[in-house]
Amino acid sequence: MFIATKSISVNNETFILTNQRAVFREKEKALILSDLHIGKTAHFRKNGIALANHIMKSDLERLSALIEFFQPEKFIVVGDLLHAGDNSDVDEFCTWKNQYPNLQFYLIEGNHDRISETLEKKLCFHHKSEWLEINGITFIHNFDTARSGFQVTGHIHPGIVLHSAVKNIRLPCFALSNNQLLLPAFSEFTGLDTKNLPKKSTFFVFTDTEIYEV
Repeated sequence: MFIATKSISVNNETFILTNQRAVFREKEKALILSDLHIGKTAHFRKNGIALANHIMKSDLERLSALIEFFQPEKFIVVGDLLHAGDNSDVDEFCTWKNQYPNLQFYLIEGNHDRISETLEKKLCFHHKSEWLEINGITFIHNFDTARSGFQVTGHIHPGIVLHSAVKNIRLPCFALSNNQLLLPAFSEFTGLDTKNLPKKSTFFVFTDTEIYEV
């Protein structure tokens, strides 16, 4: 796995975008991502759709590589950590997470994060809330038009269609505007929304080997 990076400025801070669907906030030493949807494959299997669990294993391997690369102190999930409550995939995630006992774990709750008191204890968050502000930047799952200031969001699973003479290519992306950084879905087992993107944004698309501005 190759980690390509692209530095951008947000509120006079350096944020490092990666082609592995996450961003690093240098000042806070925080690895930030959205929409892991842990438990999605187990949910499909429970409902009779045969899916191999290597999908989640691949997501966690990428996450481990990012932690090793950036050495973060904080791990911030901007919503939809889970997909369908507690299941066997959540157990696997907890086992994975226990490798990093000193990493502070923040969850900004998304629409899929239906977390019981028992499950919350199991996941061992350092912080869980509907939104969180850290040094002038708000982390919230879905963009809040009533809120002022800069927001880091997820939820949409943004993507861009690149047109060529041979075929059209759909790629995931980050979207940066004056008041928002929209993150791609971290899990590769998600669709792409290429229509409901923030207006007046700069897009950073990525592949397995590179990330570039369009």
